[in-house]
Amino acid sequence: MAHSLSAKKRARQNAKARTRNRARKSIVKTQLKRYEQTLQASNLDAAQEQFKQLTRKLDKVSATSTMHKNTASRLKSRMARRLNALKAKVS
Repeated sequence: MAHSLSAKKRARQNAKARTRNRARKSIVKTQLKRYEQTLQASNLDAAQEQFKQLTRKLDKVSATSTMHKNTASRLKSRMARRLNALKAKVS
């Protein structure tokens, strides 16, 4: 347990940040699952819409210190590749 005032404050700040970060990561994971479900269903229009929402959420989360920009970029790249594969399969 923290004893000094600054250590107590840091503990409170860490708890808030942890809550915030977990909520943001949860939002991204949920959106990722929705996107993968539309890919599995081979629904191209819905997949494109889900991809658009996923990229928005990834960009928003990576703008904070919750997720690194390169991590978000890597995820977007992988998901874009999967969307392009679906487009090629459907066409």
